[in-house]
Amino acid sequence: MAFKKFVTIACAAVAMLGSVCQETFARDALRVGLEPTFAPFEFMNTETREFVGYDIDLIRAVADKAGYDIEVVNMGFDALIPALSTGIVDVVASGLSITEERAKRVDFTEPYYTAGLSMLVKKENAGKYPDFKSLANQPIAVQIGTTGAEKAKSIPGAKVTSFNGTSEAFMALSVGSVAAVVHDRPVLAYFLKTQPRAAKGLQLQPVVEDAQQYGFAVKKGNKELLDKLNKGFEAVRKAGEDKRIYDKWFAQ
Repeated sequence: MAFKKFVTIACAAVAMLGSVCQETFARDALRVGLEPTFAPFEFMNTETREFVGYDIDLIRAVADKAGYDIEVVNMGFDALIPALSTGIVDVVASGLSITEERAKRVDFTEPYYTAGLSMLVKKENAGKYPDFKSLANQPIAVQIGTTGAEKAKSIPGAKVTSFNGTSEAFMALSVGSVAAVVHDRPVLAYFLKTQPRAAKGLQLQPVVEDAQQYGFAVKKGNKELLDKLNKGFEAVRKAGEDKRIYDKWFAQ
């Protein structure tokens, strides 16, 4: 309270300088570009109409350690890197895979998430189906049009059933119609976290194939901001905040 009173008096003393005092205590805001249709990484909460997700929580924590607030900028996925290059946004935090091609155009922070294809099985069959090879000649459920569907079709002898949505695929596994659901790992982990009743008795296997690492991106050559964000990451990890944020959005 004493410090707050001191600040109030100090601000009053320099009132003639206009907004100088306010600006002294304000923090710069990082404009964070994202495309909010990729739950649980970034999406809109239909009740609060706010952008939420793993990426948003993590970049907010990292930015805070680096001394910034964040301002979310919603745009199409294809527009994110051009917006970064032209200075419309400062950071891209939108499930952006680190690739050689993208690394020619932007600079990535340290990886913060490893995505890839994985599989959901019944807990009682976890030892029976530890990896994709073990699903040979087995019935598998997938979501139509996904990379998981393509992976399942490449498994020798697999009997693949494609569903329009994930809920039908998960139901097929729950009732024992299939041996596994093959899909992107974050999709499976988010299902286990948010639908505990429907996911009862199911287990996410540790296997990950076609792995891709996600990173936050800054404008090519912006070493100052890149270093600040990486140091922010280090502080977040040391404080255990990254694990708390992960546990909020994903099941182990």
